[in-house]
Amino acid sequence: MSPLPTSSKKEYGDFQTPQKLANGVVSLVDTLYGTPEIVIEPTAGLGAFLRASAEQWKDRAQYRGYEINRTYIDRARRHLRDFGVQILRRDFFGEDWVCNLAQPGKPRVLVIGNPPWVTNSDLGVLGSVNLPKKSNLVGLRGLDALTGKSNFDIAEWMLVRLMEALPSDGAIAMLCKTMTARKVLRHFWKKDGGREDSSIFLIDAKAEFGVAVDACLFFARGKRTRECVARVYSDIDITSESTRFGFIDGSLVSNIDAYQAHKNLDRGSTTYTWRSGIKHDAAKVMEFTRCGDKLINGFGETVDVEDEYVFPLLKSSDLGNGRIAIRKSVLITQRHIGDETKELEHRAPKTWQYLLNHARILDKRKSSIYATRPRFSLFGIGPYSFAPWKVALSGLYKRIKFTVVPPCKGQPVMVDDTCYFIPCQNEKEATLLFDLVSSAAAKEFLGSLVFFDSKRPITIDVLRKLSFVELARDCGRADEFEEFARPESGGGMDTQMLLPMKP
Repeated sequence: MSPLPTSSKKEYGDFQTPQKLANGVVSLVDTLYGTPEIVIEPTAGLGAFLRASAEQWKDRAQYRGYEINRTYIDRARRHLRDFGVQILRRDFFGEDWVCNLAQPGKPRVLVIGNPPWVTNSDLGVLGSVNLPKKSNLVGLRGLDALTGKSNFDIAEWMLVRLMEALPSDGAIAMLCKTMTARKVLRHFWKKDGGREDSSIFLIDAKAEFGVAVDACLFFARGKRTRECVARVYSDIDITSESTRFGFIDGSLVSNIDAYQAHKNLDRGSTTYTWRSGIKHDAAKVMEFTRCGDKLINGFGETVDVEDEYVFPLLKSSDLGNGRIAIRKSVLITQRHIGDETKELEHRAPKTWQYLLNHARILDKRKSSIYATRPRFSLFGIGPYSFAPWKVALSGLYKRIKFTVVPPCKGQPVMVDDTCYFIPCQNEKEATLLFDLVSSAAAKEFLGSLVFFDSKRPITIDVLRKLSFVELARDCGRADEFEEFARPESGGGMDTQMLLPMKP
């Protein structure tokens, strides 16, 4: 059977399930759940799960598939005509799943399948109409709803709707990204408790689908439980090695045992605030490399701007690999978020002209955070950005590695928006904080909250849960810490000294 064209594969998140994998999943579900009375595949595709189910349970169950793609419907009907399977043309997003799953007589319903592996943003870029009705699925507010946190997998939306409609004696078994399964569980753990037998069985997506993502079989029963815990298995096998993660004290915890051992550190910090680095969304324009005494932008152009607005920059790849040798510079147009940039026209005419020369790119930056702000604005900029010392780390790497970032030639060093840092006023303060966050207790605590298969494993929300006061006590350095933590010292506060730009 020939696959869909590439554009259609993207639009429908089309990763058809190999029959061997579908057979293995159905066999596992038989162990976990037993024989269902009705099997429903809501995004049937070519019907691999329906075939596997019909071969496993034969006439002991009824089989129904839903699919929007006419080509797949025709092929699936031909492919499954001898198995007693019904294939209906339906749009998932227009279906009443409560009605579909609430069958007369309350039979045991199994919802099984492989929903699209694509995000709402991907579909928007493609101009697809195959989208759910616009809604704020996870209840984001303010900037979170405007930035990357509002992007979600279509499968996440689908799984939430299916689980909301699932009868208490039903079960769901879906292939999806591991991160998607966690988000779905977290949604229900926050909303109305857990679901019985919630489990994640890891699969090799590269071998099965040819894609380099962390994926799994997500299984849960419809029956609610107060226990907000799920088990993670290393393979599609109930006897494979497993660990537990769950929802504790309002947070998703990747390692329950490690979290409980260092739970005292989960009090947040009242003395230091983790900050994100500079966000500009125009690297070829705003970032430079040095060639002798010249600045070169991402287009290979020699840049002529005032030196006072160019600062040394460390990227995520630098911090992730422990490098502090400066390879890049960044153009800084503001001191605070919202500063009026029009003043640059008189204060820094060469910089202003450079920005005008590249206005077509800067004015078209897609993030809505720039929409109501002055032209050529930055995000993640403030007095903390100009602190002379920093303790920083990358949020992208699959390890927790902090770095002390000193000033470079008298200038504070900036970090990019995939990095997080604590601003410090001097080397002694930075060294102490580095020692604290690099301690075994800190790394075990933070590690218990981090899921390293995520696109950005370490988030500012995780870092901000760490109590520096408790950590200093644990490490026996409370007296040293008090020297910087007192409000009158200014240490760690947002009143940190702003290194002035030269006039």
